[in-house]
Amino acid sequence: MVPVQTEVPAEAPELAERFEAVVAAEQRIEPRDWMPEAYRATLIRQIAQHAHSEIIGMQPEGNWLTRAPSLRRKAILLAKAQDEAGHGLYLYAAAETLGVDRGDLTERLISGRQKYSSIFNYPTLNYADVGVIGWLVDGAAICNQVPLCRCSYGPYARAMVRICKEESFHQRQGYELLMTLMRGTEAQRRMVQDAVDRWWWPSLMMFGPSDGDSPNTARSMAWRIKRHTNDELRQRFVDMTVPQAEHLGVTLPDPELRWNEERGGWDFGEPDWTELQQVIKGNGPCNEQRVSVRKAAHENGAWVREAAAEYARKQKEREHDV
Repeated sequence: MVPVQTEVPAEAPELAERFEAVVAAEQRIEPRDWMPEAYRATLIRQIAQHAHSEIIGMQPEGNWLTRAPSLRRKAILLAKAQDEAGHGLYLYAAAETLGVDRGDLTERLISGRQKYSSIFNYPTLNYADVGVIGWLVDGAAICNQVPLCRCSYGPYARAMVRICKEESFHQRQGYELLMTLMRGTEAQRRMVQDAVDRWWWPSLMMFGPSDGDSPNTARSMAWRIKRHTNDELRQRFVDMTVPQAEHLGVTLPDPELRWNEERGGWDFGEPDWTELQQVIKGNGPCNEQRVSVRKAAHENGAWVREAAAEYARKQKEREHDV
């Protein structure tokens, strides 16, 4: 783990100039490079929230692992859950290069001191939700995460390259499931439309509050951590998704959705920002359940972590004796 800088070195002005020059030149800041503490803190907050989201995000679809309608669908869902766990591990490892401990990050999550994506606090009520999560939720994640492959912090950017490739596959899997259901019975088509109605607005809120209410965006963009504002990413997602919905044969639940010829994009309604704030504060439909399950898993897995640590200690002793 990289030591956290606690004091500003005497040559800080020169180091700060170099930092700004590297960022402006679209180059990468690496773990042992000097960086402003605010930059480090911003990255820790963002990467930790991202890692928590990947781990918590296994729960909504994991609810359907034993109830998927075929062995093929079970295998697909199990593989996706495994991918999400891997994403969380990549991201916790990236956070550790900033001088934090993943055990401490987990404690912050289960104690409510750190957040995860608001989208995972909604229930999966029917099997079509699995497909809609793949299509809309992972689609929104792709819009948000592909620009992170060019993040100014090297370990985060490199982790995102593989994550985005796998998320793209998840989106295609979700869309394929929905296409299969839409070719089925009328009851299956209604099930898909019901899932779309429930997940559309939470998916738009995944990008965070509107730009005027997003206090961290300007600084993150100046540091090349983020490349686009929340509203820009939300617009990109809507423009990408509307044609897909038309091809799928579902209606997006927004009466204000219409093509803007002058702007060359889709106009859409305003999400319910009050709902977003309530979910962020812990008052969403599944907040308590999600954190409770994560806390229980962490506590039940304590013996595994202890055994692994003891095994590593004994291996080190043997190497020393040799």
